[in-house]
Amino acid sequence: SLGVRVVGRDEPDYPALLRRIFDPPPVLYVRGALDAGEGETSVAIVGARACTPAGRTLGRAIARDLASWGATVVSGLARGIDTAAHQGALDAGGRTVAVLGSGMDVLYPPENDALARAIVEKGAVVSEFPLGTRALPHHFPRRNRVIAGWSRAVVVVEAAARSGALNTAHTAVDEGRDVMAVPGHPSQPSCEGTNRLLREGAVLVRGAQDVAEELGLEVPTAAPELAADPLLGVLRADAPASLEELRQRSGLETPELLARLSQLELRDEVRRLPGSLFVRHH
Repeated sequence: SLGVRVVGRDEPDYPALLRRIFDPPPVLYVRGALDAGEGETSVAIVGARACTPAGRTLGRAIARDLASWGATVVSGLARGIDTAAHQGALDAGGRTVAVLGSGMDVLYPPENDALARAIVEKGAVVSEFPLGTRALPHHFPRRNRVIAGWSRAVVVVEAAARSGALNTAHTAVDEGRDVMAVPGHPSQPSCEGTNRLLREGAVLVRGAQDVAEELGLEVPTAAPELAADPLLGVLRADAPASLEELRQRSGLETPELLARLSQLELRDEVRRLPGSLFVRHH
């Protein structure tokens, strides 16, 4: 009933880039569609489960833009940055692949069941673990090597000093993949790992454009559009803004600003984040 099929390492559907790693999975359990040749345009986006609102927003925006430019976004369906990455790719109607650290019938985390079903429609959910396998701590380093091996590059959005995302990044280095990281303020524990990666030589990422340039992805050039509402012109999709910041940028008084934000939320052009932060949605 899950629609799971088994793809062996010697079958044509098996991802070509993954087949080249030191220890490729003998089989993959798959829901959705595989594309064996997508490795050159696959980008892993990973990071902290307990991420900040700003990190979640940026991860989603990077994934959305890369997917809209034809990249496949690969991540691990975990809470936090992984979830944001998959959602961003789906926002763009693009392709995304979720790699599990459990059997296909023991989805973890369980609250991402609806997201997994959406991913199956636009990409694939995969695992090397047989049906019935629970998500155990020692499974996730194995899951991380598949994420790194599937992708041409790994982008770490936020990561603490001890993080599974860092494990994915170091595995990527071992396999000759590019590693990129988003810088963060030194006082933020959730950025300690990404800042360390940058000191070790990772490529600095400020947005999807940096990733695209590093990988040579073709980015369509489009004439800038005038915002239908002037307030949209001071909102960004990749950086949340507080009410006070929006008041200063727009020159609007608080009551009018709140009314305009509410209208834009109803039109699905603005999203409200925890902590009274706002981002442009489209």
